Amino acid sequence: MLDKIKPLLWTLLYGISCSALATSQPLVKFQPLTHFGDNPGDLTASYFQPTKKTESLVVFLHGCVQQGQILAEQTGFVSLAEQHNFTLLVPQQSERNNVTSCFNWFSEQDSEKDQGEVLSIKNMILALKAQSNFDRVFIAGLSAGGAMTSAMLVHYPELFTAGAVIAGLPYPCANNLAKAISCMRNGPSQSSIELASSAKQGNEAVEKWPRLIVITGSKDQVVHPKNSQSLALQWSALSGNSLKASKNPTADYQQTLWQNNQGSVHVKLVEINDIGHGLSVNSSYKNRDTSADFIYESSLDSAMYIVDFWGVK
Repeated sequence: MLDKIKPLLWTLLYGISCSALATSQPLVKFQPLTHFGDNPGDLTASYFQPTKKTESLVVFLHGCVQQGQILAEQTGFVSLAEQHNFTLLVPQQSERNNVTSCFNWFSEQDSEKDQGEVLSIKNMILALKAQSNFDRVFIAGLSAGGAMTSAMLVHYPELFTAGAVIAGLPYPCANNLAKAISCMRNGPSQSSIELASSAKQGNEAVEKWPRLIVITGSKDQVVHPKNSQSLALQWSALSGNSLKASKNPTADYQQTLWQNNQGSVHVKLVEINDIGHGLSVNSSYKNRDTSADFIYESSLDSAMYIVDFWGVK
């Protein structure tokens, strides 16, 4: 009976069956990152570096059953790295750590500060920073990678200039399987103020939190959009009481902006109409693959929108 239940739990938790696992070959544009210090999360990584010297590093965390390199190609992040001249770091989860290759965002041993996968990702970033002396570091993640992005931003706010969470969850939302399922279905049990208070623990000296953009699909049935709404509210509370919220609806999506008195946007929530769990692309741009799983056609190209919000030039 247990053998029959386990696949159902994984499908419920990640929205994907194990049969969806894809095989792929490493992309020749990426270089392996082999030496980056302690690796308690047992992760691998690769990075793409344009020909010109770069001043910014972008970290991109894939979702479940995905190959990060391929996802970066399909969604336009590699093209944008070439166009905007930034280095792209892609950590990769394995089936050894998680049967569906998800980052273990709900496991305390992998999601708490300076432990497991979180520490591995941090060490990857520091290794590349030491190699290239980047002025700015950004991080984005999809689904489970989005949830892990939330953890990285909370644990190391001083490391990042800005972040992006797509179809993800706030940290801390869950620390075990049962809570993870509940959070994905219903949103966090904590209020946004409670989430902000938890994030401040150990970060009392932080004066400026990274800017954040949060993107969700209105019909996401894997990770309830309430999670994105809670994350945006958590981050607006962290970024300062002086922020004012304003809404800007369009035909295809709705934006909620939290900005200061000078008009600088610190937090942006984008809710895209009529798409499910995944990342949106605009196929009018080159190197976008709308046939891939969990990639949706939209007028809003998430990768382009994120990079523009960050101001990566």
